Amino acid sequence: MPAEQLRLDLGHLTLAAQAWGNPELPPILLLHGWLDNSATFVHVAPQLAAAGYYVVALDLPGHGLSDHRAVGCGYWLWDYVSDVLLAADRLGFTQFTLAGHSMGGIIGVLLSASLPERVQRLLLIDGLLPYTAEADEAPQKLADFLRAQEALGGKRKPVYPERELAVKARMQGVGSITYEAAEHLCERGLEAVEGGFTWRSDARLTLPSPLRLSRAHALAFVQRIEAPTLLLLAEQGMLLTPLKQQLETVLAGTHIEHHNLPGGHHLHLDSAEGGQLVVEQMLKFLAKNESLP
Repeated sequence: MPAEQLRLDLGHLTLAAQAWGNPELPPILLLHGWLDNSATFVHVAPQLAAAGYYVVALDLPGHGLSDHRAVGCGYWLWDYVSDVLLAADRLGFTQFTLAGHSMGGIIGVLLSASLPERVQRLLLIDGLLPYTAEADEAPQKLADFLRAQEALGGKRKPVYPERELAVKARMQGVGSITYEAAEHLCERGLEAVEGGFTWRSDARLTLPSPLRLSRAHALAFVQRIEAPTLLLLAEQGMLLTPLKQQLETVLAGTHIEHHNLPGGHHLHLDSAEGGQLVVEQMLKFLAKNESLP
């Protein structure tokens, strides 16, 4: 099922997006992870659409084919939440199912907890809590950001003389991925420049956060979620392996349904088989909760 290419004018910037299926069907909005783009759902989105949903995957600001933020602006989680809400408004999604991978899942948690009347169901792929820091760490976090921001002006993006070299470099990024997965991300993540290819993504995305939520802040959002929520954990991902004990504590007392699936952090993208496993769990969950408002 080929995707329709969309452009969503949010006023302060324009987002690129891909859509599958009939706009008259129940909507699902997909959010990708950090330094990825909407191509991360190449195995997932068409199957969800074939099952009877209108599926839209965004390129978040600074990623893929979307605009970069204006000079002087940053890429903070709460700004992404606002952008996603504006995108939903432009699409006419009064209520919708929200699905996110990694950072996209974190954005989904913040939006769902803040405006529960908008998000009917929440589907998370190896993403739940942002990185946190406590009050006594705040001065150092801000110092790290300021120094990195000053140094960024002297850095240049790498230029790869051949596209294949860029694909291989992307394989070694956050949550190492397969060659096939890297190829998909590079379709929207690369641009041709003099001497070869470089990344389209905004270099400011690599800056550390100047201020992080505390653990108490992050947990408050998780505990506030009202929508039926499914969390799919990769057995070799970024949540289950390093944070198993903490994760059990976070999920205790919530209504979040969670399942472990084989694969790494990009289990939904690394192979068609991994995507199929993710879709099967999502559709089973959606069917179980389809009668809910």
